[in-house]
Amino acid sequence: MSKARYFGLSLAELPLFLVLLLMLSTAMPAHTAASEKTAADWLEQLGPALNMTSYRGVFVYARGSNVHSMQIAHRYHNGIVEERLVLQDGGSGEIVRRDMNVVCVLPEQGKVQLDEIIPSGPFAEAFTSQLIPVNQWYRAELKGEDRIAGYEVVTVSLTAKDRHRYSHSLWLEKTTGLLVKSHVRAADGEVLEHFQFTSLEITEDIPDGELVIRTEGREVSRTLGGAGAQEGFSKASRMHGWHLDWRPEGFEPAAAPGSGKGQAVAFSDGLAAFSVFVEPAGKVSMPTGASRIGATTIYMRQLESGNNAFLVTVVGELPPASARQVAESVRIDETFVLGVN
Repeated sequence: MSKARYFGLSLAELPLFLVLLLMLSTAMPAHTAASEKTAADWLEQLGPALNMTSYRGVFVYARGSNVHSMQIAHRYHNGIVEERLVLQDGGSGEIVRRDMNVVCVLPEQGKVQLDEIIPSGPFAEAFTSQLIPVNQWYRAELKGEDRIAGYEVVTVSLTAKDRHRYSHSLWLEKTTGLLVKSHVRAADGEVLEHFQFTSLEITEDIPDGELVIRTEGREVSRTLGGAGAQEGFSKASRMHGWHLDWRPEGFEPAAAPGSGKGQAVAFSDGLAAFSVFVEPAGKVSMPTGASRIGATTIYMRQLESGNNAFLVTVVGELPPASARQVAESVRIDETFVLGVN
């Protein structure tokens, strides 16, 4: 994997920040009787529910052959979101957020990386912060009712309309709209990622003590939103010396991952997200090609431009063939080549 680091993290660690960049959502829509809601109504409620519902619980997350569990305490009080996630197996590590400030305590070296056990899709920043009509790229349908972790839920299916994105199944708690279970599915129906609460308590009684850091380790901090976020969107649209000849329809530039040289751009269709990194290739030759963990694909290729060599990496929730097509569409501008000489 590349030696380049963004906000102090390697590319291997970076997908974590697609989860950490949770932004404040729009106000909760007016309440409607559960039996009268459409699939679109439930999807509109989902984003605000992720932030504005207070709860504690334990969820299990399966990505490929990796299965892990995390404890979570989430509080919304006086307009401020606070959250603490703690890894329950495979090593130590936790994430604590207060309002727009996030601290990640990374696990001990050699242990499970947190980015391996954080769900993508609806838990990611893309779903809750991007005002993009997902029904343009997914067919939304109500699939019935169920019971998860002691709560009545409604099931919503989001079927991808093309081969460049995955389909999703969502189980939402009927009173709050909180996501309590999800599947990410390939075109053949294979479940690539599976998230589900095994225990859950929706409650306003979350004391301060449940939301403080308790793990010792290397801390990485970040402040979300504000002018920095707007600057990120501006950076994303410029691409700084390189451009894409192709990307899947519907994926629009979002906030750029942290990169001092502005060589990384994130794209979202309102549900899924992927990032493209372009950097000068180092002296050590990097392996190229695709690898996939659950619904997350990492595709790397070497690109020659003039006398310079670049490493292109695509990371995100794309099928491998689509990630390859994105990577192979990257073109280096002459100004970028001059900038690294």
